[in-house]
Order: sequence, then C-alpha cells, then structure tokens
Amino acid sequence: MTQRDDKATYLSIVTLCDDFPYNSDAAEDYYQLYLPDDEQPHGYMLTDIVKQMPWTSGVTVRHDHPRSVTVLDNSHGEDTASAINDAFAVLVNDCIDRRLFGSLDGRHSEPCTIVSAKYDKPVHVERFAAALFGLTQRGAHLVAYTNDAESGMKLWIPRRSAHLYTYPDMLDTTVAGGIKSGSSPFLTIIEEAQEEASLPEMLVRQHARSRGAISHLSLTGQGFRGEQGLVVPDFIYVYDMELPSDVVPKPCDDEVCEFSCISIEEVQAALLNGEFKPDSAAVLVDFLIRHSFIIPENEPDFVEISMRLHRRLPFTVVA
Repeated sequence: MTQRDDKATYLSIVTLCDDFPYNSDAAEDYYQLYLPDDEQPHGYMLTDIVKQMPWTSGVTVRHDHPRSVTVLDNSHGEDTASAINDAFAVLVNDCIDRRLFGSLDGRHSEPCTIVSAKYDKPVHVERFAAALFGLTQRGAHLVAYTNDAESGMKLWIPRRSAHLYTYPDMLDTTVAGGIKSGSSPFLTIIEEAQEEASLPEMLVRQHARSRGAISHLSLTGQGFRGEQGLVVPDFIYVYDMELPSDVVPKPCDDEVCEFSCISIEEVQAALLNGEFKPDSAAVLVDFLIRHSFIIPENEPDFVEISMRLHRRLPFTVVA
C-alpha cells in the first residue's frame, strides 16, 4: 500500500494522469508516428523504443529532425487499413516472441482501434502495445454506489488482485476496461460488469447512466511495470450506476480480490493516501465534482482540476 503523502491534493492526483508538459515544444523530444497518406501525427514515440523496435519493410524511420516513424501502405491503395494492421501485427508479434518490451509482458492482448485514423475500415493495434507507439487509448469506467437517507452515499470499490501486472493490490473504480476494437463504451461496461463484478446485463442496462468523458495526456512512471516515460494519450467514458440496496458486486474473474462499500469520506481519504490506480483516481475526482462533494467553496484548485480532467489531446479523435 502506498504511504500517505501529506502534501497530496486533488490537483496532484489529477496531475499524475496529466503530466505530459503543456509546452508546445515538448513533442520535439519524440519521434512522431504517421500513417499512410495522412499529414497529422498519431503518436509520440520514445527514442529508446524506436532504437529497440525490430522495424520491417512496412515502416520507414527518419532520424533527422523532424524525426518520424511512418507506416507504409504496401497495398498501394487497394486496402490501406489492412496494410496498416498487418504492419503493426508483424512488429508486435516479433516483439512478443523476442520479449523485447516489458509493457507487453510477453503476451498478446485484444486489439484496440486507432481512433485518430481515417480510413474506410478500422485500423488497430494490440492494447498492450499502444503505449509503445504513443497511440491514443480509450476506456470506460463505471462507479456504482448506494444512496439512502440513513447512511448517505457509499461507493462500491474493488481491490485489484495481487497477481496483476499493473497496479496490483490498488483500489479501482467499480468496473473498468479498455474498449476493444469493434466494441462500444457501453458494451464494454456491460461486459466488464459481468466479468469483474458479477452484475447482470439487464441490471446494468436499467441503471447505468453515461456521465460524459475525461481526457488526459500522461507519461508512464511509478506503479507501471513496463517501460518508463511512454506517452499515453487517453480518454475515458464515465458512467454512474445507483444500485438497489440488495445488489452486492462480487468478484467473478481473477482481476478483483474483493469489493467494499465505503463512504465518501473513506473514498476521499484513500484518494489522498495514494491507494487508487491513477486513472481510476482521476475518474473518482470527476465523480466527486459531479456529485458536489468537491466544489469551488472547498477546493482552491477547482477550476484547474476541472480543466486538467478535460485536456485537449494532440491527436485527432475520430471515434
């Protein structure tokens, strides 16, 4: 468990997820990732990653400024999307076979859509590999709670299992997951609610409500067991769900070891004690703002926190 930092604030919690410099020149320190016939970059890559990546003929790398990595269209316009998918698949397969990067953990993962790409068909890369290329990621989080006159609002908070590769033993939002290619935010919530919390689909469809999205631009660091300093553009669809008093989330898969129903005061203390997974902590700060537990009158950094939860990402978001 993380030791409490007496200087922790809600702003510092949000900054953990939004720590990429706002200086416009910061991008010059990276290789910019390009896709065929597209002048806009789609990711920022670390120099060390570019050096280690086993590049193939499906990609060109330019080392003079402005430094760039460009995926080629080996289909010559006949099927650009498939050419991109094939190029990424070959690279990722080789990286996993050779165990080149800790972020991959020697495993394959589900495909996630490259949301900034504009082609007639979706393009994607494996989720674990997205950060290596600096690609925008997207997820969906659900905060489930109870609320009654006697005990007030309480949140259902899970503890991540000790064996998980990232952020083991830390607290999390009730349900969360990356959005797989071809899926949607709400379908992700439905599937993850069943898998992680034993919450049936009909219950989620009846009670879960979309509450917007948050966004941030972060660098991997402490708590992330893969490569450090990877650029992670991310946006998260957020959902709330008030549960009937007789519904109790229960672990279903092996990613959660237990659920606890805790008060707002306990959630706030755990947040400031650094006990939550960083992106989940940001989601919960957003929840506390939306439910008026964090307001301008009790939070001097209210405006800055609100803006940092909704950062404009440097890459176009199409879907």
